[in-house]
Amino acid sequence: NWAIINGDQETGVTVFRLKHEIDKGDILLRKSIPITSVDNAETVHDKLMILGGQALAESVDLIAAGKPTYLPQLKDDYLRSAPKIYKETCQINWDQKVLPIQDFVRGLSPYPAAWTSVNTDGQLLAIKVFKTEFSLEKVPRAGAIETDNKTFLKVSGTNGWVAILELQIAGKKRMGITDLLRGFSFSDTCEIEC
Repeated sequence: NWAIINGDQETGVTVFRLKHEIDKGDILLRKSIPITSVDNAETVHDKLMILGGQALAESVDLIAAGKPTYLPQLKDDYLRSAPKIYKETCQINWDQKVLPIQDFVRGLSPYPAAWTSVNTDGQLLAIKVFKTEFSLEKVPRAGAIETDNKTFLKVSGTNGWVAILELQIAGKKRMGITDLLRGFSFSDTCEIEC
């Protein structure tokens, strides 16, 4: 999750010898994969699952052949553990540039899912966001909503618009924006909770 959220260009797996302290063992093997602009947490997870299996098999072969070479971890290697993700962690901050918003959504999709709140006619509506695309352009303010209530829904960051392509309203199923807008419309007074 965090590699995508942080805009990293690659991630990977490490096989290491266990020590009493968490994640501090000597490294036997490292393998990495690129993170593409269309990857999300699910696709990266699946790629890492395959890569992890390959790394484990290669490690067993090295040990069985009596050729393992262990390298000590650098202090930075085990200090960079990712913070735990909670529901509050997943709330979208619209008061930032659109690329970090896009990466945030991708990094949490499909699970646990980025979310936002929309105040529509005095009612607070929670929306999980699964897929977006962005455009760089001048916007009125961060958190502004623009929609035709038929084909698109956009929310502004500080330097452009984020088009919401797939979402889930609380109590409903996950769907594309055009499917949602066939039965639901956003009023002119809707406001995003930044």
